[in-house]
Amino acid sequence: MGETLALARELIARPSVTIEDAGCLDIIARRLAPLGFVCERMDSAGVSNLWARRGTASPLVCFAGHTDVVPPGPREAWATDPFEPQVRDGILYGRGAADMKSSLAAFVTAAERYVAARPAAAGSLAFLLTSDEEGDATDGTVRVVEALKARGETIDYCIVGEPTCVARLGDTVKNGRRGSLSARLRVIGIQGHVAYPEKVRNPIHQAAPALAVLAGTRWDGGNEYFPPTTFQVSNIHAGTGAGNVVPGEVDILFNFRFSTASTPEQLQARVHRILEDHGLEYEIAWTLGARPFLTPRGRLVEVVSEAIAAHCGAPPELSTTGGTSDGRFIADICGELVEFGPVNESIHKVNEHVLAGDLEPLSAVYEGVLARLLP
Repeated sequence: MGETLALARELIARPSVTIEDAGCLDIIARRLAPLGFVCERMDSAGVSNLWARRGTASPLVCFAGHTDVVPPGPREAWATDPFEPQVRDGILYGRGAADMKSSLAAFVTAAERYVAARPAAAGSLAFLLTSDEEGDATDGTVRVVEALKARGETIDYCIVGEPTCVARLGDTVKNGRRGSLSARLRVIGIQGHVAYPEKVRNPIHQAAPALAVLAGTRWDGGNEYFPPTTFQVSNIHAGTGAGNVVPGEVDILFNFRFSTASTPEQLQARVHRILEDHGLEYEIAWTLGARPFLTPRGRLVEVVSEAIAAHCGAPPELSTTGGTSDGRFIADICGELVEFGPVNESIHKVNEHVLAGDLEPLSAVYEGVLARLLP
């Protein structure tokens, strides 16, 4: 059994459901400390955070990720216990196998080989790890970034170990992520009996034409790296439960996944204009979940692509699809950031898994990135 697979199994065996770390950071810190890393815990509000750095010179290359996993769901739905990692027919099963304990293990073994081969290499290497990525993400990476920013520490290059690949290891690198802007819209009407429409104002009827316009609006055309911004209604609720009562209000939840071609402020202004054009009486509360970030083709994208081609047989495609990640926080203090990890087909699913044979090549890619950025 390879070193990366062994460490991945050790981490998967820890039931680190958000926000619990279950000792994963201690395992990693014990591997990093003998390499010369200064391991600094930055725990906050029950969340476990680790900032580990080796060296003080520039450039600083950072491996970033999370030890927490989503709940496994019903145990009986799994072929084996989700926190008892098993390798069957060349496949590693367990909660967190893909998202993202295999990446964490590959980070560590790549760093171990790199330091052994180049103990006096220029520059610095760091790890930024948290147990609050799958949850609210309010006391994890964001707190570490705040602390680093306060003391003037910045990161030159960051690789986040999110599972990015689609069909095979090495096929996809995320060089950015879309932003997320959500809203809770309440359209206000006048409640009353359905038999007396002249005495009511049905907020569902009033809201429907505005929703049709919102759903049919082209918000932007995207750009070279991002698809166009999308609008989706996720929930509508109205009524008392009775069939003969016109509701007095309707609550609507919707979300934008937006590119760098639009700003949150522009999207909000256009929504307000559409609602007002339809003469609605409404209240709206906005939540900016994440701003988009992007690393254009440059040094880091080039180096990661070279390392992937060398160890996986072909260069990757660049993508900005998918949900949010902690990269949105790190980008605030980082010059260039990409995400790269294993195949994501089974993430958050029952019987989550990765190919066991992918773990050593994944570690080799990470080591290859270090060798190119910190020769």
